[in-house]
Amino acid sequence: MRLEIICTGDEVLTGKIVNTNFSYMSQRLEDVGLSVRWETTVGDDRESLLRAFQLAAERADAVIVNGGLGPTVDDLSQEVAAQAAGVELGLNEEWLARMEEFFRRRSRVMPPNNRKQAMLPVTAEVIDNPIGTACGFALDIGKARFFFTPGVPRELKRMLEEQVIPRLLARSGLQAVIHLKRFHSYGLGESHVDALLAGVEALVPDGSVKLGFRAHYPQLETKLTVRGTDRDDIRRKLEPVEREVRKRLGNFILAEDDQTLEGVILEGLSGRGGSLSIVETFTGGQIAARLAHLPGAEKVFRRGIVARGIEEVCGAVGLGRTSPAGEITTETAEAVAQALRRQTSSTHALAVLIDLDEGADRIEFGGTVCLAISTEQDVASRRSRIVGGREWVRLGAVEMGLDCFRRYLQGLPVYERIDFEKT
Repeated sequence: MRLEIICTGDEVLTGKIVNTNFSYMSQRLEDVGLSVRWETTVGDDRESLLRAFQLAAERADAVIVNGGLGPTVDDLSQEVAAQAAGVELGLNEEWLARMEEFFRRRSRVMPPNNRKQAMLPVTAEVIDNPIGTACGFALDIGKARFFFTPGVPRELKRMLEEQVIPRLLARSGLQAVIHLKRFHSYGLGESHVDALLAGVEALVPDGSVKLGFRAHYPQLETKLTVRGTDRDDIRRKLEPVEREVRKRLGNFILAEDDQTLEGVILEGLSGRGGSLSIVETFTGGQIAARLAHLPGAEKVFRRGIVARGIEEVCGAVGLGRTSPAGEITTETAEAVAQALRRQTSSTHALAVLIDLDEGADRIEFGGTVCLAISTEQDVASRRSRIVGGREWVRLGAVEMGLDCFRRYLQGLPVYERIDFEKT
């Protein structure tokens, strides 16, 4: 099935906002086996929008239009859709009543201009939006089926998952039973993992398992999209491929499916009645922030210290304000982690200390990361050099700190060579 996405709005066309809606839609459609052939971005202009609809109607089988369903004068999707389909706009009384109730439940009176959102092409199929006032709808224009969706991300995501994707799958004739298995890893680049997993799709000879990747530094998501006649068929096909992926990626898999790295850490600590304190430099407190906001973190997280330099770190953990001589070392990190654990009575302490290069930010700008994990019985540490600019170093150090702690909790080596560090 030839699929096109049209995104509308001057703010998207001019780059004033990043078009994350398209990225989300395209990825989700790919996950269920529907590849997007074209993407068009159009401003809030009637002629341009009409031409975009007409062109998509000529070349695509199905089109998702995102945005332009609001109550203001620059929201044009319903009006132009009716024009492209050669039908009239009409007031959908049922949706108007839904909107009035939506405002009433919030002790508000619906503004008159919201009535516009209930004006739909008379031949349109209403697509429900249970969490907003923008009414989605489907409409035939030429030979293509158009699906109109709201621009508000949370409304779009729910509508896409519950309403649009099932309709697209039915229209495409693809097998309806599709499962997506995801592995999240840190430390291996996309091309490296692609090489490591060469041939895994062939473990299911009928071609119903597709391997894919989504790189978002510092993590990589490895995806297995599996088609089958039913859930048992899916399970039978997935099992050998899943087993092989785990074998080949090994310790680098940090989480699966909807798990997160910080969630795995919190679960590991909670399961053993543990507690954690963290000290970090240069990261802006992102290591602690990733953990502290999770439900249940208040029972585990004891203290977070964020500092710019080693002198402040040493003073904060009771080692005195005189910094160790020379560069930051793993021995420095170990001493800081041990002092922090004693000071806070935590079962575990994590220290992530970063020694940055001098000078302006640039692609060769780097930092040396020294981290340590301390418990009453043990201390483990590692050193790494990350190059690529200040933000690259910060993101890499945060992920490395969390992943090394995950490894420690799981009894895995804290140090394994990764693709993102420089020797």
